[in-house]
Amino acid sequence: MIHHRRSLQFIAVCVLSACTHLFHEARAAGVVAAGSKPNVLFLFADDLTYEAIRTFGYTDIDTPNLDRLVARGTTFSHAYNMGSWSGAVCIASRTMLITGRSVWDAHKIYKATSKERQAGVLWPQLLKQAGYRTYMTGKWHIQTDAAKCFDVVKHVRPGMPPTVEAAYNRPPASGADPWDPTDTSNGGFWEGGRHWSEVTADDAIGFLKEAGQTSQPAFFYIAFNAPHDPRQSPQEYLDRYPLERIALPEPFLPTYPYAEVMGCDTSQRDEKLAPFPRTERAVKVHRREYYALMTHLDVQIGRIIDALEASGKADNTVIFFTGDHGLSVGHHGLMGKQNQYDHSVRVPFIVTGPGVQAGVVDHTPIYLQDVMPTTLELAGAQQPEHVFFQSLMPRLAAAAGDRKPPSPPYESIYGGFLGLQRSITHAGWKLIVYPKGQVVRLYNLDQDPHEQTDLAGMPEHVDRQQELLDRLVALQRELGDDVDLSGLMP
Repeated sequence: MIHHRRSLQFIAVCVLSACTHLFHEARAAGVVAAGSKPNVLFLFADDLTYEAIRTFGYTDIDTPNLDRLVARGTTFSHAYNMGSWSGAVCIASRTMLITGRSVWDAHKIYKATSKERQAGVLWPQLLKQAGYRTYMTGKWHIQTDAAKCFDVVKHVRPGMPPTVEAAYNRPPASGADPWDPTDTSNGGFWEGGRHWSEVTADDAIGFLKEAGQTSQPAFFYIAFNAPHDPRQSPQEYLDRYPLERIALPEPFLPTYPYAEVMGCDTSQRDEKLAPFPRTERAVKVHRREYYALMTHLDVQIGRIIDALEASGKADNTVIFFTGDHGLSVGHHGLMGKQNQYDHSVRVPFIVTGPGVQAGVVDHTPIYLQDVMPTTLELAGAQQPEHVFFQSLMPRLAAAAGDRKPPSPPYESIYGGFLGLQRSITHAGWKLIVYPKGQVVRLYNLDQDPHEQTDLAGMPEHVDRQQELLDRLVALQRELGDDVDLSGLMP
């Protein structure tokens, strides 16, 4: 079995009478006052690939504030989104996050998420029941009313900022680019007169000030739309990234050979952002705008961290930073997140705060939605039986206490997109399949982290391919996935 939910959870945790398990085990256990519950500050980005933080060394990007979070805390380097039943991958990712359900279970209740809310089993509600005052601002994109899920709500945003036709199929091969990311008349992130990332940070700072006036523990759900397109930022941020500074991603391809059978052809919204076939210039222009918006986001994260420290609450606040999924931005000839490559399914995942070991990198594969049960355990909140994801508290506690870490929470990582793509990541290998086209792709991630060399069908890897396909089919059974992969046997 992939996991044994109840046996792996610390269900009977007395979080604050003796501190949480994390603080009880950590060297810094005395930082959090006995009898108090830690605040939880959840910082959430959109379309954030794992590569987009300088400290990790993948890209030439400026992210000094996220770098300091990495230095102060524990990073899970291999955090994944489980998949999506929608071309808007964030819908599935965020529904899993709020409900704790695995991808296809979350799909079943997606349109009835309000019934989950009425039952009081959504993430913020569970923390409220544990004594927390809950705050929310930014992107929601879930099928229930955010104002009925949190105590305090401001500026609930849609799935993406409004965009215009000129933002697509650009830049042209010649002539002027019809779209300018600094032009406020195009709306998008500029709608309302102040950049949405700045408004979200403003709201977070206001929440921190309000929460600082009481001893009640607080949960802050701070959800940025950045760096989702339209990738708009002030000119000063674009100026940091002249095109000659932008490196092409690995691998760069003009077209992806299986784009149609995987659902990422010329009709897919994200893919239409850049012209077909991809050119080096077009990819660099889009990456430039992605980096600029990411650096602008980093500044807003810094403002929030500074406000937390000024509030006097930092010593009793655990920060979680992650994103809802990654993004290609030119990798493999793709622009969006509707694929199973690491650049699109893997995100940063950083935890900082009292009792969390600084400067630790944990390479254990996890799902980004593990943040939900982790905070429930941290807060001593009740966890519903239907929650699929796993608390990371045992791993955090082991790192802080110099103890042998527990077994990984998942034997393998599953991925799925519509009925068109499936993947499994296991023991340093990844198998990707496109059932519609009977396509199999096999990668040795340890030797080929950019997934450039397809080993599928090679005689020396037939046994590995079969093993991974068998594991994937077993995962399908456990997760209620009925897509037929029988025709893909080597």
